[in-house]
Amino acid sequence: MTDRTNKNIDGDQHRAMTDYIGYEALTQAAMRGVVREALKRAKANGGLPGDHHFYITFRSKAPGVRMADYLVERFPVDMTIVVQHQFWDLEVHEGHFEIILKFSGVPQHLFVPYAAITRFVDPSVNFGLTFEAQDKDTTVIAPASALEDTQDDTPTPASDAGTVVNLDAFRRK
Repeated sequence: MTDRTNKNIDGDQHRAMTDYIGYEALTQAAMRGVVREALKRAKANGGLPGDHHFYITFRSKAPGVRMADYLVERFPVDMTIVVQHQFWDLEVHEGHFEIILKFSGVPQHLFVPYAAITRFVDPSVNFGLTFEAQDKDTTVIAPASALEDTQDDTPTPASDAGTVVNLDAFRRK
């Protein structure tokens, strides 16, 4: 009889478990904080130290993401950027980061909320984070015309063109 009661209690407890604290959301926020702090350190040092470099994958149509329309067309679901040697004007904010990268030799301003990030990897130290997809409206994106006001005085870097690397072949399915 005791065993039967324990089984019922255990079963009822399992069914009645509700996370009112929101541990999953807290964990996701803490992990996004790691990304923010890594980017802050890259900015503070004037670049990434040693062999560190970042692959940052984000949903290209997530709310708040702003980038050129042709990039959204080229990467309609998600986009992976490489932050290593050739990046400019990295700005790290509480809820997003901004960066200028070259695509086909043309500098482009990217505005990426941390909530849009799905993966962050620093392969130099075998470190990576994968984020849960947030099931919110993923069809909102600012048109490129909204970026014109913020890009008028963007300097064109004088170094060689960077390379955009498509990492789809390396993703787990």
